[in-house]
Amino acid sequence: MPDYTIARIRQNVLDGKLSLKGVIKEYISEIEKTNQDVNAFVCTCFDEALFKAEAVEKKIKDGTAGSLAGAIMGIKDLICERGKQATCASDILANFESVYDATVVKKLLEEDAILIGRTNMDEFAMGSANEFSRYGAVKNPVDQSKVSGGSSGGSAASVAAKMVNASLGSDTGGSIRQPASFCGTVGLKPTYGRVSRWGLIAFASSFDCIGPFTNTVEDSARILQTIAGFDEHDNTSAKVEVDDYVSIVQNPERKIKIGIPEEYFGDGLDPQIDQRIKEILSQLKEGGAELIPVSLPHTKYGVSTYYILATAEASSNLARYDGIRFGHRADKAEIIDELKAEEKKIRQEFGDSEELEKELAKVDTALIRLYKKSRTEGFGTEVKRRIMLGTYVLSSGYYDAYYAKAQKVRRLIQEDFKKAFQQVDVIVSPTTPTTAFELGSKVDDPVQMYLNDIYTTSANLAGICGISVPAGVHSNGLPFGIQFMGDSFQESKILNAGRLVELLNG
Repeated sequence: MPDYTIARIRQNVLDGKLSLKGVIKEYISEIEKTNQDVNAFVCTCFDEALFKAEAVEKKIKDGTAGSLAGAIMGIKDLICERGKQATCASDILANFESVYDATVVKKLLEEDAILIGRTNMDEFAMGSANEFSRYGAVKNPVDQSKVSGGSSGGSAASVAAKMVNASLGSDTGGSIRQPASFCGTVGLKPTYGRVSRWGLIAFASSFDCIGPFTNTVEDSARILQTIAGFDEHDNTSAKVEVDDYVSIVQNPERKIKIGIPEEYFGDGLDPQIDQRIKEILSQLKEGGAELIPVSLPHTKYGVSTYYILATAEASSNLARYDGIRFGHRADKAEIIDELKAEEKKIRQEFGDSEELEKELAKVDTALIRLYKKSRTEGFGTEVKRRIMLGTYVLSSGYYDAYYAKAQKVRRLIQEDFKKAFQQVDVIVSPTTPTTAFELGSKVDDPVQMYLNDIYTTSANLAGICGISVPAGVHSNGLPFGIQFMGDSFQESKILNAGRLVELLNG
């Protein structure tokens, strides 16, 4: 399968060297051949994509096509598309079908992107390996014995396996950048508020961001150019001017100031990843970049702060899935039968004694039992774990000790970045401490799984932007990324830095 960038497809169609329908058929063939092993897509819409290709090809030749004509994309299964399933890879939303398009989907379609399917993910975006999904794990296309990363593993794998040339994912604590690193793609997390979240099914509302996976920095710039901007439907959307990202990456500035935080290059980092990133930085310095040591002293609290705040928000957001309004509902008749059997047993045991009414009062009502059973059946292990943790840190007696304190630490982390960005354009770090790990190796050890987010959660806590760009290939044959973080609404700077690395890698 050729490396089809968005611009290359468009130009080749314009020149008569390709037909857009033919390109889509190539992608369909790749999906049919590869997806049964990689498990990146949970559903596809091939006929719809082929039908739209004819109209988009005509527009390309007429000179009226949108900026994303040539983009063949997958959409993560928590971003709403009208008439398509939006299950969040969860049994609780197994039969849910969206009745409207998310703002990002609407913008993609308006610019003539072609959407070819829905991509797999960790349930409700909670995971770092894409092993917590009702559809099964996503495998790394580079080595199918390894994880793809999460939670947007399907989106990353679909691009890495050349089933599409771009996809959308979401990033709450690294869920775009980490799988991008593991699979060897570009993954971009915009500033919080840069891209509308309207139509994104929430995990943690003050963290969630939508962003692209691509094979090139320029394609990420093209997609961000389209989906960025103010949206009146989203009250957290920012009224900040959107730069011309494509022009910036086509003419990157080499004399940039790169901050190097000592906290990100210590224990736990794979030596080969450390060495390669330092080689890249040395080459960037030779090209005109200035390397400046910076300090982010509260980094060590990042993962624990993130997992307190994000789980608290998840607990609140997921309370709506109660088996009443929408989503999975337990069998009501079965519940009533269970309650009748329990009541009968209690009456037989206590007869007409004074204890009878007390014992009957302990039995849940049918409504409470329906809530409990629906959520027990509908949610998976990791989601239940995070709901329980989030409920705990918000509970009376623990709120001040955990949640309130974590909010204060979040502010300190934001201040660290604010001070650093007074000196530098971007801050560099590894994207992940290691390459992709074995499937199943950390499922039973959530703390080790969470530590994979050590370099990514801080950007979400601070609300700033970040990008992971392929940095190299480890001796084990697996790719890994380099991360650049930029100040709020400075996506142009991280795209610029990412493009410089891309040029170094040839």
